[in-house]
Parts: sequence; C-alpha cells; structure tokens
Amino acid sequence: MLLTKSTTFIIGPIASILGYIMNAIFWLQEQIGIANIGLCIILFTIVIYVILTPLTIQQQKFSRLSSRMNPELQAIQKKYKGKNQDQAAMMKMNEETQAVYAKYGVNPMGSCVQLLIQMPILFALYRVIWNIPAYVTSVKDAFMPLAQKLMDLSGAEKFMTEIAKSTGVAFKEMTENTLIDVLYKFKPDNWAALADKFPDISDIVMDTQKTVDHMNYFLGLNIADAPLQIFMRAISAGAILLAIGAALIPILSAVSQWMNTKLMTVSTNTQAPQKKEQNSMDSTMKMMNNVMPIMSAVFCLTLPVGMGIYWIAGAVIRCIQQLIINKKMDSMDLDELVKQNLEKINKKRAKQGLPPQKITNTAKINTKHIERPEISAEEKQEKIKKSTDYYKNTSTAKPGSLASKAQMVKQYNERNARK
Repeated sequence: MLLTKSTTFIIGPIASILGYIMNAIFWLQEQIGIANIGLCIILFTIVIYVILTPLTIQQQKFSRLSSRMNPELQAIQKKYKGKNQDQAAMMKMNEETQAVYAKYGVNPMGSCVQLLIQMPILFALYRVIWNIPAYVTSVKDAFMPLAQKLMDLSGAEKFMTEIAKSTGVAFKEMTENTLIDVLYKFKPDNWAALADKFPDISDIVMDTQKTVDHMNYFLGLNIADAPLQIFMRAISAGAILLAIGAALIPILSAVSQWMNTKLMTVSTNTQAPQKKEQNSMDSTMKMMNNVMPIMSAVFCLTLPVGMGIYWIAGAVIRCIQQLIINKKMDSMDLDELVKQNLEKINKKRAKQGLPPQKITNTAKINTKHIERPEISAEEKQEKIKKSTDYYKNTSTAKPGSLASKAQMVKQYNERNARK
C-alpha cells in the first residue's frame, strides 16, 4: 500500500483538508516542545469528533423520533402484509408511510444522508492517520535528508524494494516520496541493516532514526509498528513491560468499543418499548455489539499502533460525547422537536412558494387505522346483527335471490354515501 497522499475521488480532497488540521496541531506541539505523533493523533481525533458532533446529535434525534414512529410504521406494514403483488395496495402503503414521516417532520432519508456525509470523512481520517508523513510537513522533513542521499546511492533501489516487500508497502518506482513511505515503516532491525549496507551514510541513518523515534514513540511503543510484532519481539527479548504495553492496545480498543456500544444501547433503550416484531432485529444488533469489539481487537493487533491509538481515542471521545448527548436527549421534549421539524418544513415550502402544509392532519387521515381501538367479540357480533337486520327489514326481494343481493349492494352504497 502506497503511503503518499490519497488521490481517491472525494476521499482524497477531504484527506488533504484533514491533513492541514493535523499538520497545524503538530506545528503547535513543536512550538511548546512536544513534537509527538501519538499525542498529535489523540488531539487530532478530539478535534475531528468535535466537528462531527452536530451530525451525531442529528442522528440521535432521528433515532428518538424513529422509536416514536415505529409502532405506526409497523402497523402499516402489518396491514399490507402479503399484498406485495398488489400495486394499488403498495402505493397506498407508501402513501401512509410517507404520511407518518410527514406527521413527525422527518425525512426518511435523513439518517442515510448523515451517514453519507460522515463516511468519506472517516475513510479520509484513516488515510491521514495511516499516511502521516504525506500530510505532516515536519515528519516528512525528518526523512527528507536521508531520502535524498539514498536517491544518489547505487544499490539503494534494490535494497529498499526488498524491505518494502517485508513492510507491505508498494514500491514500484524510487522517488523521494516512495522512499519516505518505506522509511516510515522501518523497524529497529531495518535501520541497522540500512546503516550496515551503506556505511558511508550511517551517521545520517542514525540521526534520522533518532529524530523519527522521538516523534514516533508513544508510551514506549513505536506507532508505525504493529502491536503483534512488538509483542513477539518483546517476548523474545524478555521485555515484559513492552509486551504488556503492546497487548494493551488491542485490549483497550476492544474495551472502549464495548463501552461505546453499551452507551448507544442505553440511548436506544430509553426510548419507547419495542414490540415482538423487533426481537430479531434486537438480537442482530446485540450480536453486532458483541462482535465489533472483538473485531476491533483483532484489527489492532496487526495494524500500526498509531491506528490503535486513533481507535481507542475515538471510542473514548464517543463515550464522553454519548453521555452528554444522552443527557441532552433525555431532557428533550419530542413533541417540541416534532413541532420544530414541521416549522422547518413549512419554511422550506414558503421559499418554494408553497402554502404551509397541514401535515399532521394528513397523517391522521392516512394512518387512522393505527389509532382505531380493538373492539370486543360481543361488539363485533352486535354490529353484524344490526347490519343484517337493516338489510332484512328494508329488502322486499326473496332472501338469497340475485335481486336480493343487488338490492343489498344498492342499499350499502346509498348508506355509505350519506356518511
């Protein structure tokens, strides 16, 4: 994987913007004498999640309103169950469903839009964290003198290509940038091998390693190295504390992710009680909540420590963020939120030259079957008896005859026309 700047559509430009933020944070750290990439990743993660807070709040609002709407939506689905082939019924179902969303002033695509906005940002975040020298000028400058020396050395391309294979970095053409890509992934034995291979530049190799280690090491761990590799080397060397530090990265990642999913679950459980129809969905979500922390731990074992720091910092920040949002949501009046949503819709309609829409009344008409109370068996029998007596008493034709049936249809139409 080439570590130079991403040129992927949408993600590339976003990564560049995020890179400017990270570069500014690292510059500020340098000004106070704490030029450390691990700390920079944590501060960078805090800034990004603060920026994304409005979108997170919007998602939570949508979730709360969804819990209020779900019983009505489920009732509509139940009403039209088994009518998938009936086009008219499906159109009516869609009309009633849209009426429910309109009643609460909610766009059914609202949650998707928020996710579509966040996803490119999160992917770009990974690119920046993964490719730090491409986005942070000071880190790149630390490698530049050595990269320039290697460009002029015979045999450097072959040597760096071999190391690139072991580090998983694509190295198709030797340039200053591609050399920095490989150098950033160097492990201690790679630095020693480079100094031995090219003794004429051993001094600059050692100076570069010292500078990079100062920036790269966070709590004794090289953030460019994978915890699993650090753990294996530490066990071989008998460095127990280093092994424990490496093991803590995936463990903390799993624990923080688990805490985050628990807080999200608490947020969901404070909403309206779920019906039996959602039991399977709840089971699926519960399984996902248990699997995700495990997956997080597995990924953090093999990815660089820097990615693990980002995941842990992100999960901790989300936990704090969720606690604050949960408190805010618990004190929020959903009826007031619905009113605000409807006001926003009417403002948009006004800009389009449309009159305010009485959305709530429309929704009540379209979804009146939802609020209709269940009648008892006795009441049902009484209604049937009254209807039967009505048609018997007003019909002059012979019961059961074609004329009798035709007259019943006529009477039914006349009766309903009067309502």
